[in-house]
This record gives sequence, structure tokens and C-alpha cells, in this order.
Amino acid sequence: MLLIENGYMIDPKSGREGNLDILTEGGRIRRIGRQLRLELTEKEREKCRILDAEGLLVAPGLVDVHVHFRDPGFTHKEDILTGARAAARGGFTTVVLMANTRPTVDTEETLRYVLDKGKTTDIHVETCANVTLGMKGQELSDMDRLAAAGAVGFTDDGIPIMNPDIVRAAMEKAAQLDMPVSFHEEAPALIANNGINQGKASEYYGIGGSPREAEITMVERDLQIALETGACIDIQHISSREAVELVRKAREKGHNIHAEATPHHFTLTEDAVIQYGALAKMNPPLREEEDRQAIIRGLADGTIDLIATDHAPHTAQEKAQDITQAPSGIIGLETALPLAVTELVEEGYLTMRSVLEKMSTNPASMYHLDAGYLAEGGPADIILVDTTATQVFNEYASKSSNTPFTGRRLRGVVMATICGGKVVYQCPETYTNER
Repeated sequence: MLLIENGYMIDPKSGREGNLDILTEGGRIRRIGRQLRLELTEKEREKCRILDAEGLLVAPGLVDVHVHFRDPGFTHKEDILTGARAAARGGFTTVVLMANTRPTVDTEETLRYVLDKGKTTDIHVETCANVTLGMKGQELSDMDRLAAAGAVGFTDDGIPIMNPDIVRAAMEKAAQLDMPVSFHEEAPALIANNGINQGKASEYYGIGGSPREAEITMVERDLQIALETGACIDIQHISSREAVELVRKAREKGHNIHAEATPHHFTLTEDAVIQYGALAKMNPPLREEEDRQAIIRGLADGTIDLIATDHAPHTAQEKAQDITQAPSGIIGLETALPLAVTELVEEGYLTMRSVLEKMSTNPASMYHLDAGYLAEGGPADIILVDTTATQVFNEYASKSSNTPFTGRRLRGVVMATICGGKVVYQCPETYTNER
């Protein structure tokens, strides 16, 4: 048994919030109320672990539906075990892995490997399977068989699917299965150099870069097909103001349209690529201040209903290459919530409840996961956060450290992460309220 008392609870799903205690037992929430210690028998008190959350926010464990743990195939960058530790430190109790591994997750064998290894971690590790065999965009995977084997969704994230007939067939099948399909929206034929915005950043490096049209054309196509098929889709890591507006209009016509923003896209612009080089190179690229502001407005009005990290580990040696040769992507699990608190809540764009909704309730709902909420009988996946404390990130639980946010002071410290009623992470520096 675990009792969390004296904290300020926010449940974004029900809208319930206030000074409430939470009692967990057997991996579920047994009771939510006030002064729950008084309801315990003497025997229960003896075996109950008590956490004093006075001054802390108590919220559902976060859910990230866009992470790369590089396992199998690229475990020198990250693996499922280290990725799960990074997730727990960041307050994530559930993650959904992308399928661009080696081999790709287009067979039951690879799917079972990922899920079985995920079960050895302290958090819930789910995974998507591939839309197409080998991520080649030419032939659909056996989506029925992969769904039955435990995949929670489908994606070829990392490689856009260019054949519209394949996209339509995938959406039709996903609609039958009632499962989401997530799309990486960049047309390769329009991109001279990926990861760098075509504009100030590309001019600085003297390269062609990646124009916004590469994203816009793909988003426009896939939204139209989604509306025609009724499929549940996720427009991943949106980067341009035009794409935000396309999603806004599509959501007025269909309820199954979703879009995600990453913390780096609502925090940084292409200026960061000039300052940090490849550490700020990602696909799609950081764009202009107007794009960043459009993403924030999209988050504020619900057009963008998901915040996802696109946690993408790479080694220091890989990122040290020339800007055109270095791989795209940054890690993000450990900095995501502090960036949301600092850039969205502290700046007055979103409430804390809205941030939690986009980082727990909404992503869990899209993937039909039993997560992202606090209720009696619900999962005992809970985080304790000091929203007033600050921290500077210099070390990471992730195997990699490729991020431009190293050394930056951010507000919001995850003090404890609880998954299935078990404390799986506790902030070692400052959290001293256990008794």
C-alpha cells in the first residue's frame, strides 16, 4: 500500500482538483479523499508507505506517444532499459515506441521482443508496429496480425509514406481495427538538406535546407484521406504555422484528427540551429518565431491536442559530424515537463491542467490506454511535481545527451514517479519528504 497525502491533485480527465490524498493498493487507486490515514486500520498503517506531498502537485503519470528507444538495432544510442529510466525521471509512466528499429517492427517476432523487454522495466512500454513492410512504403504490413500480437498503433515514423494509395489502404485498415496511425509529414523530393529550416538557418550554413512546403503538402494530403476514411490519425511533431491551420480546419470536420507538438518546437526557432549546430537539428526542423507562436496558439485552443517528445537519442560522435552529415533528433523525456511548465504555464499560455491533459489524458485516450487519469479503481500511475522549484540539466538517465537544453535552468521538478503503485523514481537531490 502507498499513501500520498497533503498534495494538490489535478486530474485532467475529470477536471477534479484540490487538496486530496491518494491511497493505492495492488497497483490501483483504492481511495481519493481527505485525511485517508484515519481510514486505515492499525495493520494497514504498519504496511503502508506514506509520502508527504505537501507543496507538490499530484498528477497522473505522463504518457508519451512518440519515443525512440533504438532497440533493437541501435542500442549504442539507447535501449529499452535506459530509455525507461529516462522516462521515469521525466515523469512518464507510459511510453509508445516508434518502429524504425533494425529490424523494423513489422513482424510478430520483433514486436514480441520489444514488448517482452518492455515488461522488464519499471514503466509501461507499448509500441507501434510499422505501416509498411521494412518501412519501404510499398506494401502494407500484416496490420491485423500485429494488432492481435499487441501493437497499439501503426507508424513508419522517420520515413514519410509517399504513395497515397498505400496511405489510404492503411487508414482504411486502421479504421476497421479502431487503432491510430501516426504520420511523419515531410516530402523528401522538396528537401535539399533535412533537419535545417530553409531560411535564415540554411543561409547561415550555405545549404538548401528543408522548406515548409515539404510538411504542408503531406499534411494536406493525409488530412483529406483521414476525413474520407474516418481513420484516427496523428500528425506528428508539427512545425509550421500553415500545417497548424490545416489541422484546425480538419478538426472542425472530423473528431479523429490529432496533432502533436514537441517541446523543442514550442520552445526554439531556427536561431537555435545557428547557436547549437547539430544539437538543434531535427526532422522536421525548427522554423521561425511565427511558427513557434502558431504552435503555442494551437496548443492553447486545442487544435494541437498532444505534447510528445520525439525522444531521439544519438551519440556525441554522431552529432559532432558536419551539419549536413549529423543525424537529426534530440532527447526529450527528461526535459519535456519542465519545458512545458517554463514555456507554456509560466508564460501564461496554458494552465497546468491543460498541459497535463495534453501530456497524459489525451495521448492515452488516442491509443485506448488505461492511463492518464486519477480515479478510484484506476491505475496507480502518479507523479509528484514541484512546480516552483528549478533545475539545471547537466546529466541524463538516457544513454545519450544530445540536446540543446543542457545547462538551461527550467522550472518544474519531478520529485517522484509512481507506476503501478511502486515508486520507480525519486529525485535524489531535494526530495526528503518520505517518512
